Amino acid sequence: MGYISDAHVAGWQAVSTAVHAKGGHLFIQLMHAGRMAHPDNTPHHRQPVAPSAIAPGAPMFTAKGMQPIPEPRALTTEEIRQTVADFRFAARRAIEAGADGVEIHGANAYLVQQFFAPSANTRSDPYGGSIENRARFAIEVAAAIAEEIGADRIGIRLSPGATLWGIDEGPQGPDLYRYLVAELDKLGLAYVHVMHQGNEPLLADIRRRWNGTLILNRPGRAREQIGADVASGLAELEAYGQMVLANPDFVARLKANAPMNKADQNTFYGGSAQGYTDYPALSPVEA
Repeated sequence: MGYISDAHVAGWQAVSTAVHAKGGHLFIQLMHAGRMAHPDNTPHHRQPVAPSAIAPGAPMFTAKGMQPIPEPRALTTEEIRQTVADFRFAARRAIEAGADGVEIHGANAYLVQQFFAPSANTRSDPYGGSIENRARFAIEVAAAIAEEIGADRIGIRLSPGATLWGIDEGPQGPDLYRYLVAELDKLGLAYVHVMHQGNEPLLADIRRRWNGTLILNRPGRAREQIGADVASGLAELEAYGQMVLANPDFVARLKANAPMNKADQNTFYGGSAQGYTDYPALSPVEA
């Protein structure tokens, strides 16, 4: 998550205007990488920060190639409060840029999830130890943004049980998410977006504790299962990443029962149009 400058706002206003002109809606995701960072990828060569000074034990791509991620610096309690304020500020700027809302990135081993995981959070202050303490940062971020822009403009992305980059939520992990979702439900957020890792009983409990819109992403889902979670009532929406990336006419292909392009993972985060905007659409005959 970065402070959004006036130039950023102006640039995103052009994007949001184009999205709205086509009848679309735009939620801008707010993310703090926490320990998933490298000094060489920052303008001031800054050390990463995290709940605790524990390196993720993973490499990261930099201008010099793949390098080990260094040990982060543990955030002070006051810095955590400032980070909550930073999320709040970024949310306000996103709305000024024309976004319909924001999504808090609480998944995929980034800062919010780092607070959840004992493998990344060994704090002894109010942000570490118990389930309630480890969930505190996420809840405070959501509450601060809700106060700033309204709860109905906020979603949060979660990945219960994900073990990316040294994250281990431990045996209390499922209960942490049960508590977290129940607390977030009290705030009345627009949606919870779950990247499902296969724990079906936990998913059912999240559904019971969450009274708002649930967006469900099942990585690697078979094509024939598309729509099954909406049809069963488990989720209001289903999210697709790679399949949509590789198929600019995703909906048309579904309707026509046409084959799908396969995403080329070698081009992910490549910085060029290759693998992003060069996937072919169906011909008029095929569509």
